[in-house]
Amino acid sequence: MSEHRRAWRAGVKATAARLWVLGFLLSLGVSPALSQESAPATAEQTLRVSTEVVNVYAVVREKTNRLIPNLNREDFELSEDNVPQDIRYFSRETDTPLTLGIMIDTSPSQGRVLDVEQAEAKTFLRQVLRPKDLAFVLHFDSDVELLQDFTSNLNLLTRAIDETVVRGGSSGPLRSPLPSPLPAPMPPPDPMAGVGGTHLYDAIYLAARELMKNEVGRKVLILLSDGEDQGSKVKLDAALEAAHRSDVIVYSVAVIDRRFYWGHVMGFSGDSVLRKLSEQTGGRVIEVKRASDTGAAFQEIADELRTQYLLGYTPSHTRRGGSFRKIRVRVRDRDYKVQARRGYYAPSE
Repeated sequence: MSEHRRAWRAGVKATAARLWVLGFLLSLGVSPALSQESAPATAEQTLRVSTEVVNVYAVVREKTNRLIPNLNREDFELSEDNVPQDIRYFSRETDTPLTLGIMIDTSPSQGRVLDVEQAEAKTFLRQVLRPKDLAFVLHFDSDVELLQDFTSNLNLLTRAIDETVVRGGSSGPLRSPLPSPLPAPMPPPDPMAGVGGTHLYDAIYLAARELMKNEVGRKVLILLSDGEDQGSKVKLDAALEAAHRSDVIVYSVAVIDRRFYWGHVMGFSGDSVLRKLSEQTGGRVIEVKRASDTGAAFQEIADELRTQYLLGYTPSHTRRGGSFRKIRVRVRDRDYKVQARRGYYAPSE
């Protein structure tokens, strides 16, 4: 077993214990998750953001959505908490190594679209990955499971993607200690009967904390899901905070089988979840109206990754305290759309 996979399993066990406590306290109406009023975070639990340089990756588009790849440092303005910052480092990130995570939703709602997602995810990796890049593959339903740890070997990555199958159940390292949030199971042969949930938030939380936090450079999660969460131990805000603290960019390929939810008389709110995860971290949601258009969505992501800008600055605000600091990036004298992370967490001490 590889070192990363051993570390992942050890990390999942440790994190699962913390999530069990979180879930139990949340069931009592207590809000312990990741707040400064909770028990102090340990060194293991806290990602220390550098006080010297904050890195912001940006994508710039015209109103027509055409990518703008040829801007210079003086074209940009950047502020932190509405205070202008001096951009000290600048580059066009066309050839900087990537660390990618392919995260595949294998809950029953993906049953009619998973095969297309698999095929296009493999095509995407073949187009994007270069020898110096690394990627991993995980899937999530009622479990969160790492199928392939960091590698640049396309054969291993495509084999892991092929291993994904739609399933339910509530066994595995993140088994819920709480009652299922779903209504009483429908009678067989309905595929929702007995399903333990879709641990989307847990998957983001674990991928950010246990895999991405110690990596450097451009870190991107590619999320293939409809955005609907059922049964996670952490809340959406905790998953988003973990992504912020690990400097992860989330791209969402939203392949939504609305007929599935109509057929089970279930509400659907995954759209807003994917928007929050992606837009706050500097990524984007690409909704696929037809499964056959999934390839075009992956191509858009590939194009953006090749036309990113890196803006680095030393914050003028030097006080610590662990607060969230808002970032805004714009292009001078141009009515361009800028896609970049909305902020970061300052060091707590």
